[in-house]
Amino acid sequence: MNAGDKKALIARNGAGKSTLMQIITGKESADAGRVVIRNGITLAYLDQSDALEENATILETIFDPKKPVMRVLARYEEAMASGKGIDNAIAEVEAANAWDYERRIKGILSRLGITDLSARVAALSGGERKRVALAHALIEEAHVLILDEPTNHLDLDMIEWLESYLQQENITLLLVTHDRYFLETICNEILELDSGRMYAYQGNYSYYLAKKAEREESEQLSIEKAQNKMRRELEWIRKQPKARTTKAKYRVDAFEDLKVAATEKKKETLTLIDTEMSRVGGKILDIENLNKSYGDRQILKDFSYGFLKGDRIGIIGRNGVGKSTLLNLITGSEKADSGKVEAGVTTVFGYYRQKGAEFKPGQTILDVVRDVAEAIPLAKGKSLTASQLLEQFLFPAAMQRQQAATLSGGEKKRLYLLTILMQNPNFLILDEPTNDLDLATITVLEDYLTEFQGCLLVVSHDRYFMDKLTRRLFILDQDFRDTPAGVLTDFHGNYSDYLAAKEKKEKNDERDDRESVRKEKERKVKDRPKQITFAQKKERDQLEKEIPALEARLESLNTEMQAGGDFTKMGKLGEAIDNLQKEIEVKTARFLELLELPG
Repeated sequence: MNAGDKKALIARNGAGKSTLMQIITGKESADAGRVVIRNGITLAYLDQSDALEENATILETIFDPKKPVMRVLARYEEAMASGKGIDNAIAEVEAANAWDYERRIKGILSRLGITDLSARVAALSGGERKRVALAHALIEEAHVLILDEPTNHLDLDMIEWLESYLQQENITLLLVTHDRYFLETICNEILELDSGRMYAYQGNYSYYLAKKAEREESEQLSIEKAQNKMRRELEWIRKQPKARTTKAKYRVDAFEDLKVAATEKKKETLTLIDTEMSRVGGKILDIENLNKSYGDRQILKDFSYGFLKGDRIGIIGRNGVGKSTLLNLITGSEKADSGKVEAGVTTVFGYYRQKGAEFKPGQTILDVVRDVAEAIPLAKGKSLTASQLLEQFLFPAAMQRQQAATLSGGEKKRLYLLTILMQNPNFLILDEPTNDLDLATITVLEDYLTEFQGCLLVVSHDRYFMDKLTRRLFILDQDFRDTPAGVLTDFHGNYSDYLAAKEKKEKNDERDDRESVRKEKERKVKDRPKQITFAQKKERDQLEKEIPALEARLESLNTEMQAGGDFTKMGKLGEAIDNLQKEIEVKTARFLELLELPG
């Protein structure tokens, strides 16, 4: 890797992506070979498992005590939170010339939704832990960023911000991700780990797809040619007299090499099962006036919808707005405060939960599938045993006695997906189904879901996945249509359509604001009296005194803002500055208006 490189590593689950990352970062040892890192080069590593210290606070996790500037900023944050030793902490930050660094860190934490630095890691959700680990990696300002699935547990706004952040020229990046928009827009080289070999493609995701297809076609032709040549060589070997010792040794040696090339197996591919989907009746699922709150926080308000055959709906919104709660209400794993959810008598749900499956101690891969069924019926009267199903899902017979708990994250999700599809659902509910899955599996899953005849309800941060599979969105975003908390917007279109509509709304809002200002100015000019009155003269004189005092106050607040502070203080200062600027603008405009009046 050279400075500024942005490389992505892709491979099937279990092929060794995370192992390679850990070898590069020194967390694991290679059997042979070496990793050479130039003196002075530092690495920041986001591990997929985010193994954080449970008893540490977010502050202790994010600020690396080995770096002097980090120690200074950690003391500053502690002082601002406790209210003790603030002057000394500010003096330290100034001496270290760390204000720009502090503002940059605050910007990263803000975009990742991290506000309470005193919270303990043990109290965080899985998504919060992932964001803290990502913040730590970004804040380190290492020469090389190594990120293993950084978008897992981020909401769509955060992913779009991270995409923009990683595009900076000064960032050198090695990335494991299944986010195809990342691969397309950020990366300038794709590295594919396949059967222990590494293939490099100098380009983005589109280039990789084209060149990989060419390589696999060429490899298949080479195998077929080797097989034909081996047949001819085998005939020659057999024709030689058995007692003869003068066989052409080079041909015998070449035959052994040829045998290896000719017997090279075609790569196994995942085949999703063609299950016999449960029959769909006239009524599928009706939701009427659904309401759900947690304390004073409204999650869902008066939501109603009747699902129709073939509905393909995505749910989007920031983390914590209630996407998973809506899925739980639909499936009955949570109770609504009011309203009704009624499923049709023939509706069979298949609910793929974000947290995945929980395997029992000692449970083998085969046991997991047999707990669902020993065999399942397929379309056209066929059936498959549990073992055969596992083989189709790339769990060969030799692997099926392995304990499920020892699988990689992606292999566990693939096994969990199989147990869901085995239930022959006609209404699939998928909560972040692409997390930890490899690109090959995601592509096959997309193809399966494209042909799926039942209803589909998806929560996913994978923008490509949502674009490909959904035709309608349930949007939990108050900013999109200026809706009250808990009100869900029913939007016709996929995620790209939503982004275009959102951008159009923002532009229209700006244009409307400008138009309102223009009309107000015209009205004031039209209504302007010909001669200034005594009251207006008094108002003008008063404003002449007030405006300089307000500007002095604004300058004082800006100075205080530059000195920094904790999130609560900075938020209040920012709000005060905004309000004061608006007041000055209004009063200045009025003063200038009065100043133009004759008299």
